[in-house]
Amino acid sequence: MKKRLGTAGGRNGDCRPAARPCQTPATYLVGGAVRDELLGRPVTERDWVVVGATPEEMIRRGFRVVGKDFPVFLHPETSEEHALARTERKTGAGYHGFAVHAAPDVTLEEDLARRDLTINAMARAPDGALIDPYGGRRDLEARVLRHITEAFAEDPVRILRLGRFAARLGPDGFTVADETLALCRRMVEAGEADALVPERVWQELARALMEAAPRRFFEVLRACVALARVLPEVDALFGVPQRPEFHPEVDTGEHTLRAVDAAAQLGAPLEARFAVLLHDVGKALTPPEELPRHAGHDARGVAPAEEACRRLRVPRDCRDLAVLVTRHHLTVQRALELRAGTVVDLLEAIDAFRRPERLEPFLVACEADHRGRGGQEEAPWPQGGLLRRAHAAAAAVTAAPFVAEGLQGPEIGRAVREARCRAVAGALSAL
Repeated sequence: MKKRLGTAGGRNGDCRPAARPCQTPATYLVGGAVRDELLGRPVTERDWVVVGATPEEMIRRGFRVVGKDFPVFLHPETSEEHALARTERKTGAGYHGFAVHAAPDVTLEEDLARRDLTINAMARAPDGALIDPYGGRRDLEARVLRHITEAFAEDPVRILRLGRFAARLGPDGFTVADETLALCRRMVEAGEADALVPERVWQELARALMEAAPRRFFEVLRACVALARVLPEVDALFGVPQRPEFHPEVDTGEHTLRAVDAAAQLGAPLEARFAVLLHDVGKALTPPEELPRHAGHDARGVAPAEEACRRLRVPRDCRDLAVLVTRHHLTVQRALELRAGTVVDLLEAIDAFRRPERLEPFLVACEADHRGRGGQEEAPWPQGGLLRRAHAAAAAVTAAPFVAEGLQGPEIGRAVREARCRAVAGALSAL
């Protein structure tokens, strides 16, 4: 008798029989599209699995081959990805250490079993019926992120993906199953997280930062001791105290997570969210005898911020802004007390005159830092408006009039700076 999906006594929800592939290939909608449809979320991307087909048959049907490691094809009309049903077998350390088997005799259930979480292991049959061999619908309803089998432990990237799904679905009440966190901890202890390559860490980190509740990514990684392996500079912030009159949340790690979530609520771009993540890394280096004060943590934080960016091979725009926010965020928070010359110095330090597009992400990162303090989530932040007006006034000053006067070389630079200081002073006096 053929094995059936969804028979009594299983972990299944709604499902259909799983049949060994016959002569006619069958195509199933799988993964995130099925999950998001059941959650009532917009479906932005659709992936398909083809059971019972060969690469040659796909090519004859007009599909274009794009997969390198396993057979993936683009539909000739929709360009949506269609992958042949496959299984994976662990052959070495890290996420590269897999042998892939794709053949007409691989069933849909076998293909779904290699996925990470139950909620990502559902499919829609050609007639629209739900195929759910591992209880994904049940876990959606229970708001639980749960691994399918122990094979989850074969790919360390799944730890990062678990955190990313927690960041995406956390606002909907999703939590991680205890047994899944325990499995992730065993993976870290076994050294699997050490096999992660920088590009994949950055890819998952960047995607997590752009989710609705990015703090959940870091909470999950801390819970399974993986954060210390992939971002030790941030992990070191937890347990570091701050002055409660400025930071009622006290713990520097907690402040960082609050600020990252504030950046998400402000709609900040990726480079600003990443800058917020690193802005206080210098506080982990404060000498114990100076705690809970952190004098000079802005300058002290530049080296660890640069090291984190180097290790993860962070793109230049994200790296540059992270270093600038780390170095200058304290000055920004004191903007209402600054003299015009200091304001011009700050704008020059972040290269806002040559690269005016940098100002907004820089300011939104600093605003998120402010809103990451306990009780300040909805408080006004006039520093941003002041610096925007100051920049507009100073940027209106050009070198042309001074060149026309006959000034040369360094004289021009000094004249431009003096004029910018006067323009900023005038803008500030008008407030």
